[in-house]
Amino acid sequence: MLVVMKNSASADQIESVVGVIKDMGYDARPIPGGQRTAVGLIGNDGGVDAGRLQGLDGVLEVIPVTHPYKQVSREWQADDTLVRLTNATVFGGSDLVIIAGPCAVESEGQILGVAHQLKEMGATVLRGGAFKPRTSPYSFQGLGEDGLVLLAKAREETGMAIVTEALDPDGADLVAEYADIVQIGARNMQNYPLLRRAGRTGKPVLLKRGMAATIEEFLLAAEYVLAEGNPNVILCERGVRSFDTHTRNVLDLAAIPVVQALSHLPIVADPSHGTGIRSMVTPMGRAAVAAGADGVIVEVHPDPTKAMADGAQSLYPDQFGALMDQVRVIANSIGRDVCAPLGEVTAA
Repeated sequence: MLVVMKNSASADQIESVVGVIKDMGYDARPIPGGQRTAVGLIGNDGGVDAGRLQGLDGVLEVIPVTHPYKQVSREWQADDTLVRLTNATVFGGSDLVIIAGPCAVESEGQILGVAHQLKEMGATVLRGGAFKPRTSPYSFQGLGEDGLVLLAKAREETGMAIVTEALDPDGADLVAEYADIVQIGARNMQNYPLLRRAGRTGKPVLLKRGMAATIEEFLLAAEYVLAEGNPNVILCERGVRSFDTHTRNVLDLAAIPVVQALSHLPIVADPSHGTGIRSMVTPMGRAAVAAGADGVIVEVHPDPTKAMADGAQSLYPDQFGALMDQVRVIANSIGRDVCAPLGEVTAA
């Protein structure tokens, strides 16, 4: 439920509404807007007396939020959420954000070398798995905290922000000590204890859509993070399972405008996992930008033939450079630009 305040509502009147909601046994969250402030009521179990709120000084109207997800919905917040990182990267604004890097951190030379290359080509966020959830228990599981240390070193040398995955609640706290963004992978989209803990870290959260998740389930998973008081969620469409075997997954590009209509959260696309085939990553990356994605996350390895994970869907650095050139053209054609690395100016 949203309590929309009048333009002329004073700070004391807003605080009075918050107090009444809390007296009723619910949580209240003021939501400043461009024209007026609203107060969100969290935890509505159907027993809220809307008339009591409507009669308070400064209240314009009381609006029920009809979706099962509340805080992530456009009913709750009409303006787009902007997720800001310390290196001046902003998700959800006019600029497209490029996230790139290897599937897994394998060695110091590998991650530092590719980080410098990606930074030169225009990426502002470095991805790399320190903890790897693998289908087979015999596959490479990642370097663990040693991998996090290497990612932090890459950030120190390049200025790129870091995103890496947490696999469990305790791991979320550890990842948050090193990374700028805590990633929740597709396999963990409905791991609710992990979602709650990630929300409590206070770090931005990159939430990937589950392999068989509906849009509603996807947004409800994001709601768990926001319910912990963390508004900085970046959604990621990474493909869903299909009956067809020609690609690893089906990149659901329609999900991008659907989510943008339903939610104020930024959404990026992952054409690497969405296809699983190197030759398809670039065309689907281009398509995602044309569809309105707020960014793309791409796997890039210095030598994919030697990659310890997902080599078949990883781009060579020169292929990534070509993708960047093409993405800039497409972004410009729809009135957007590509977020430039800190210290660089985007060409007009």
